[in-house]
Amino acid sequence: MRVVGVDPGLSRCGVGVVEGPGHRPRAIRAGVIRTPPGDRTSRRLHQIHRELSALLADARPDAVAVERVFVNNNTPTAMGVGQAAGVVLLCAEQVGVPVAEYTPTQVKATVTGDGSADKRQVGFMVRALLGLESVPRPADTADALALAICHLQLGTVLR
Repeated sequence: MRVVGVDPGLSRCGVGVVEGPGHRPRAIRAGVIRTPPGDRTSRRLHQIHRELSALLADARPDAVAVERVFVNNNTPTAMGVGQAAGVVLLCAEQVGVPVAEYTPTQVKATVTGDGSADKRQVGFMVRALLGLESVPRPADTADALALAICHLQLGTVLR
């Protein structure tokens, strides 16, 4: 199974492609989609749509795993994350790929064994599980890979 994990964000949208069975995942590619903070929100969302659509067309995943958006105290940040997550859902739907949404706690618990793990612990485990030489940077990349690993292990698909 091949999964594209997406850690949605307006400035940095982490993406990671992982395949294999859950007990032996393999990283195919990872990185971030960056958008200029000074650009209009509509332009930034269009850029995320364009780059993520190209990634999905190239990677041809069996599923997309995305972080379920939750509201925090920083309303502008939460709005941007929500808008980016909407673009992710749209891109997956446009190519007919099933989507699974996971909370940060679910991802942390699945990847590290501790639902309250910090970003350092998540990065360390992503590196270890995928056999990478170093922790993926920035953290958005490691989070996207963690989402894909989580889906490989849990296999929840929602439409």
